[in-house]
Amino acid sequence: MASPSTFPTCIYTKGLPLLTSPTLNPHASVGKWLLSTSSLVFAMVHIGGVTRLTKSGLSMTNWQILGSRPPLTHDEWLIEFERYKTFPEWEQRQSMTLDEFKYIYYWEWGHRMMGRFVGVVFGGGWVYFTWLHRPSYTTPVTAPTTTFPILASIQLPKNLTSAIPPGYQSRLALLFAMGGTQGLVGWWMVKSGLGDDRRGDRNEIRVSPYRLATHLGMAVATYSVLLWTGLGVLSHPVDSYVASASASAKANSTAATTTVAYSEKVGLSMLQQYTKNLTPAALQHAQRTRIGVVSTVGLTGLTILSGAFVAGNDAGNAYNTYPLMNGQLIPWEDMIDPTKVPQWRNLFETTATVQWNHRLLGTCTAVSALGVAGYGLFAKQGGGVSTTPQVRRGLIALGTAATAQMSLGIATLLNYVPITLAASHQLGSLVVLTCGIYTAHSLRYAGRSVVSKVVVETGAVQSLVGVRSGGGGGMQKAAVMSKVSSI
Repeated sequence: MASPSTFPTCIYTKGLPLLTSPTLNPHASVGKWLLSTSSLVFAMVHIGGVTRLTKSGLSMTNWQILGSRPPLTHDEWLIEFERYKTFPEWEQRQSMTLDEFKYIYYWEWGHRMMGRFVGVVFGGGWVYFTWLHRPSYTTPVTAPTTTFPILASIQLPKNLTSAIPPGYQSRLALLFAMGGTQGLVGWWMVKSGLGDDRRGDRNEIRVSPYRLATHLGMAVATYSVLLWTGLGVLSHPVDSYVASASASAKANSTAATTTVAYSEKVGLSMLQQYTKNLTPAALQHAQRTRIGVVSTVGLTGLTILSGAFVAGNDAGNAYNTYPLMNGQLIPWEDMIDPTKVPQWRNLFETTATVQWNHRLLGTCTAVSALGVAGYGLFAKQGGGVSTTPQVRRGLIALGTAATAQMSLGIATLLNYVPITLAASHQLGSLVVLTCGIYTAHSLRYAGRSVVSKVVVETGAVQSLVGVRSGGGGGMQKAAVMSKVSSI
């Protein structure tokens, strides 16, 4: 078990790890399953983007809950092709050959079946871990922890009955419902491009931009919740199970050393003990960094939704210059179409407005990511340590990914949206989102719920690092308490 003086050193140098070994985390297999499922959703979104870019989305004109096999014989392909010809899109694509139809059909069929495969992986895993799989041991951890000695202090429950951590069943039910709804939303979106009301369209027939944005938004939301839940499960013992510390140990009380005292049993998890050990300045720095990261994640989500409207209106093939649009920074004359009633429809249906919105949100996201990365990595913290190695890696990744994503978006625009660049740009948006979610999760020790728990358990957030003996410690406690009340 780590000594009192070792505890802060372990956390500051090695961070708050994700426990992927069943020896240290009885829920590790659940976390790996959730992250694997999130990677499938990641791939699903990418395949959906390529399906849209290849204009394959309206090739399948019917929908079945369990799916269906593709045509296998030449006659079956002819029947499917003839069915496609009875819908509006064929009137604008009459030069299409049977081989070209097969190409777009396979993209749409693969996208739909991929969705069902994800559902089977998630649903099957949920049943397995709920009813069949049990933790492999029922005693506190005794495994070697030479790389991270403080892990030996985690007190795991002695009678775990499920591999799924307490409180996670409701979130899994929510994820299952989101996945099922996503399939229904997908068909609802496709139907918007199949109706007879589209036969009078002079422009290229496409699905409703509103339904496309809903479909993409649901997918991104499902991916985000899956990712956050998987990270939470892999860190559950660190976050939730009580960590004990050895009896009090004293160091020399000098200007250059720290006096640290622990109780024999501390009713706090390792995560909460880390928060307890932060100085007021370091805690404030972590909280501000967390606010910046969460804001960046929100901006990333809005930018992704605005990109759906760019795709739905084919707005990327206009104003292919940067930073000006038609020689102007803001092309006011092109952004308002007086024939659209009500006028708010211009925000989502007018080409210039839709593209300008996406440019603005993308720029704000990149600036926000770079700003919070700079603040989190380089701002002075009053002599305290507030960012773990995981947070530092996340901030670097977030700033780098957001910069690369903005550059990729500009390149896609300037080159008139080639499929390769456009698909990479959509994939890049999920990379930025992933970096943001990972960093926000790594900063969870600065969240309100954690800090409040520390206040309840200890009566104050005491800084055990850099606290001078005497009255100075009381002043720091008062400062932290006033700050905590405003979180």
